[in-house]
Amino acid sequence: MFSLSRFSLVFLSFYLICPSLYGQKIKGITVVAPPSEYQDNPMKPLQEINTDYIKVVPYGFSRKGETNIVFDMDRQWWGERTEGVVKTIRLAKESGLSVMLKPQIYVPGSWIGDLDFETEVEWEEWEENYRTFILHYLRIAIDEEVEIFCLGTENKISVKKRPQFWINLIEDMRQEFPGLLTYCSNWDSYSNVVFWPLLDFIGVSAYFPINEDKTPTVNQLVKDWKPIVSKLKDYSNEQGVPMLFTEYGYLSVDGCAGKTWELEKKVRRLDINEQAQANALQALYMAFGKEDFWAGGFLWKWFPENMGHEGYFERDYTPQGKIGLEVIRKNFERDYQ
Repeated sequence: MFSLSRFSLVFLSFYLICPSLYGQKIKGITVVAPPSEYQDNPMKPLQEINTDYIKVVPYGFSRKGETNIVFDMDRQWWGERTEGVVKTIRLAKESGLSVMLKPQIYVPGSWIGDLDFETEVEWEEWEENYRTFILHYLRIAIDEEVEIFCLGTENKISVKKRPQFWINLIEDMRQEFPGLLTYCSNWDSYSNVVFWPLLDFIGVSAYFPINEDKTPTVNQLVKDWKPIVSKLKDYSNEQGVPMLFTEYGYLSVDGCAGKTWELEKKVRRLDINEQAQANALQALYMAFGKEDFWAGGFLWKWFPENMGHEGYFERDYTPQGKIGLEVIRKNFERDYQ
């Protein structure tokens, strides 16, 4: 089983390698994998808004009901292939930015959180394939000296029904990876994860629906956050592990502080609302910025050199060219205070 003494040694060694991580909150942004290689260093605009971390997200793909996982394919976008992942990490490091590597599985027409199998054989096949997938990227994280590695994303049913698989995976990773480990749970299922004490952060996709009005004020949103902040704080303290928003963000449309997964389905038909996005971001920073249990987070998302968007840039989560960008810059500058 997990060795606390070994964990302490690993944690201490990484503290000595990367002391800047401690004493301040992570001010991170997800850099979307581009379809083709960068023309310039895409980290410069991120430096200008006081970002200190980027998140790199290479995808693997699976089909509903199938156990196989395919990844690092020639037909994938450049930024999702190994060469693009490594190049992005190196550009970040050269620019003085730290990195979280967060490989995740995409299931077309479904969601990885609904992944389930009827037989033990199917589960074991999928787990073996997932191990191959995730350890491929762990090796990159080791070789490129990545600071944080996220070992899974929103595997809602799997972590509840098959926790031993994840515990074993964490223990094996601790033997190899000197950095910090987290897992990313969906906002509504973090309490179903039993292995948080084995990790360095409680990772949460923080798309909590707090207000469905078109443009709620910052003060109203801060008020709406209070009971959620209290609940998350109690949970973090109970687990003895700080909480990291492995993903958070808002579309720049009416009602963006509500049920974002529903808004995504009709996003092209929604009215653009940059102020709603800016207010939602400011409220999140005000609600969590002074909380010791909160380790910061990674904004979703940023299109490097404007590559990789799906045709509704002006409504998407990115703050690029929008009034929310100044909100981010100011909050990152003062460490959310």
